[in-house]
Parts: sequence; C-alpha cells; structure tokens
Amino acid sequence: MDVLNTLGLFIGSLISNTLASLSGGGAGLIQFPLLIFLGLPFSIALATHKIASVALGIGATINHIRNGTLAWKITLYVIAVGTLGVILGANLILSIPVKFAEAALGALIISLGIYSVTSKELGQQSIPRHRTGFGFFIGAIALFIIGIINGSLTAGSGLFVTLFLVRWFGCDYKQAVAITLVSVGLFWNAIGAVAIYQAGATIYWPWLPVLLVGSLLGGYLGAHLAHQRSNQLIKRCFEALTFVIGFKLLLDL
Repeated sequence: MDVLNTLGLFIGSLISNTLASLSGGGAGLIQFPLLIFLGLPFSIALATHKIASVALGIGATINHIRNGTLAWKITLYVIAVGTLGVILGANLILSIPVKFAEAALGALIISLGIYSVTSKELGQQSIPRHRTGFGFFIGAIALFIIGIINGSLTAGSGLFVTLFLVRWFGCDYKQAVAITLVSVGLFWNAIGAVAIYQAGATIYWPWLPVLLVGSLLGGYLGAHLAHQRSNQLIKRCFEALTFVIGFKLLLDL
C-alpha cells in the first residue's frame, strides 16, 4: 500500500474511532467501508476491522479509568452477558444473507435515533432503575441479542448498548458511553475478532498497524472529549451517528 493510501487509512480510522468513542458506537461507519474500498473482500475486511476496533476500546478504557467515569459493576455485567451472543454472531456471519441483515439493522438504528430525538430529557441525568434480580435478567436477554449483532455485523451494536443502558438501567449518556466503550469496544470486539477468525475468516495483517494506531488514538481522543462535554452534546452526537449509520446500511442494500 502506498503512502497516500496509508495516510487515508489512518485518517479514516482516527475519525471513525473518535466519533465512536464520543458517541458510544459506530466505528465501522467509515473504517469498514474504507477497507472494502481499498480492496479487501467482505469477510477479510470484517475480521480486520474487528481486530483493529479492539484498540478503540483500549484507548477509551485508559481515558475512562484515569477519569474515574466507569461503573464497574454494570460494565462487568455487560461484558459477561453479551459474550456468548458475540461468539454466536461471529459464527453466524459466514452463513447468513448479510445485506438483508444489515438493512434490517439500519432500520432499527434509525428508530433508536428517532426515539432519542423525541425523548428530550433522555440520558441527561443518572436515574438508576431496574437494578434488581429481575431487571438484570431482562437486561441479560437484551444484551445477549445485541451481542449477536455485534459478532455478526459491521457497525451499530455499540449504539444499541448505549441507548439500552440509558433507557433500561437509567444511566446518563456519559456513563452509558463509558460502559459501552469498555465492554463492547474492548471486550466484545476482542472476543468477536477471535471467534470470527476461528470460524474461518482471514485477517489482513499488513494493514493492522496503521488501523491499530488510528483506533487507539481515536478511542482516547473521543473518550477525552466525552469527559469534557455535556450529556446534551453527547446525545446529539449519538443521534447524528444513528441516522448516518442507519441510512448508510439501508442504502447499501
């Protein structure tokens, strides 16, 4: 790959992961299509993107730990209950009609954005709820399903987790984004990358160093911005990203 393509790959990775770290998901919006554009087949691009996205979680995790913004109990819960779904999704991706699945996901993501826009006070302050045995049980089912989406598709699952944490468990947007970036960005993506590799997908190793640097820096920068900015701004970034990703997935059908 020449210098110009390498620079483009780095800039695309940095921008997509910064936005994802600020909004709670969506790194695949730019990074994954960029890998396809540069010539990688779908399954190889997906596996390579999954590996690179782990660095997003690392960068965000470092920043959130330094700033003390993590709710560790819920973070560990999200990691645990979604893991099996991620593994299942990674094994399903090689045998399902991807275009149909991504179109359906696009419609669901747009509905998340509409719901957030019409709920003015959503996620503006932390109001803990459903943190009982039954509430965590229902949450586990929902997060398992989102884990399947994370393991099998390219973008958007982090947005589901972010909004679910806000709506079901009463987190504000800052808390939800922090939990999502650590549990999904780091652990779910790492597990999904290993699972999809073992399922038979190939990783394109020569591009990984550039992607890892862009993802790591983007994850840290986005987490820093999220810490500095208001819940209202993060909410707006989340909403904008849901519409962009949702319509992109629909238009790619």
